[in-house]
Amino acid sequence: MRDKLVLCAALFLAAPASASTLSEAAEEASRAAFQLREATGRLEEALTQDDQVTALTELIRAYESGLASMRGGLRQAGIREQEIRASWEARRESLAGILGVMVAMEKSPETLMLLHPAGPEATARSGMILSSVAPAIQAEAQQLRAGLDEIAQVRSLQEDAAGTLAEGLGRVQEARRLLASAVTDRSTLPTRFAEDPAELQALRDSADSLDAFASGIATMEADIGPPLADFEGAQGALPLPVMGTVLRRYNEPDAAGVERPGLVIATAPAALVTTPWPATIRYRGPLLDYGNVMVLEPARGYLIVMAGLAQVFGETGDVLAAGEPVGLMGGQEPPAQEFGVEFVVNASTGRGAGQSETLYLELRQGRATVDPEEWFVLSAIVPQETGTETDTQGDPATPDEAEQSEETD
Repeated sequence: MRDKLVLCAALFLAAPASASTLSEAAEEASRAAFQLREATGRLEEALTQDDQVTALTELIRAYESGLASMRGGLRQAGIREQEIRASWEARRESLAGILGVMVAMEKSPETLMLLHPAGPEATARSGMILSSVAPAIQAEAQQLRAGLDEIAQVRSLQEDAAGTLAEGLGRVQEARRLLASAVTDRSTLPTRFAEDPAELQALRDSADSLDAFASGIATMEADIGPPLADFEGAQGALPLPVMGTVLRRYNEPDAAGVERPGLVIATAPAALVTTPWPATIRYRGPLLDYGNVMVLEPARGYLIVMAGLAQVFGETGDVLAAGEPVGLMGGQEPPAQEFGVEFVVNASTGRGAGQSETLYLELRQGRATVDPEEWFVLSAIVPQETGTETDTQGDPATPDEAEQSEETD
């Protein structure tokens, strides 16, 4: 009997690793880390490509996708760790009692463990009871040990993730810088219409709102038409131009009761913005207090309006293929080492997602806005979670307001 109890104590204190592996969430984070390493490892290769813009765009997009996957995996792994610790806390008293008995019996002399003060019959009964309890205690010890092993694996995963993020950040930042230069140097884009700077300048100077400006562009007839593609046939299948979190939907009022006929999307600093469909650039540049505005024409009678970018690429009249970069969001990421640790901690605990920037997205048909949700696939980006804070400012895409918006997921 004593040998069985001593064995149980040993199993509890130093049991071998359990057969269970990391959860699917942790495995997802591992795959995301591999994706990040693969993406950032292609920087030198991208610089040798004939079309550096496309290669660098794919690299940055793969990095951002890997970040989103890693955040999800680390968060689920963090939730699993919290569940294990909560289970231990709930059973603290009973586990302490079991451990106390096991330790006391281990220290008891062999002769005392074989005797019961009530006599031989009681000794036999107590022996039978202990014999039946021992396997349950052993199972309990193995379960606890398995939990410890799983937490250790999660910790190892988090450390590896922080290192991967710190290593890759510098490379993706370099890729963004090179992308802006490559877009400027590229001269192969076709021009779909003759730019009229004077007309655009007059419209910009006279517009008192984004709506008035976009409506004015819709009535300009100086071009020979947008790219010939079945834009209306893509309704419901368009990818969103940036990865982030939808803060407010079409005509959804903010905390101040202001409604906007578009989507407000929180993004990470320096997030890449691309065109979801082949389109002609009708305008790119600053407008009022919306930051930089990009107006794309994907089809005759339709405009895609994006506001709040820090950088915009291309020139008015350029015709872009789907997925071409049109700009970068503002904000500044923390230094590599801080970013890695901060990202892992926040992702594991469900705190701030680091989405300090906001992009405003409108889709217009003629001079009227339409609900983007009827055209874009919202599930392709990070979903909004309970407890997400939203900004309470006026126009969502201005740089000052973006800095004041602290989002969580």
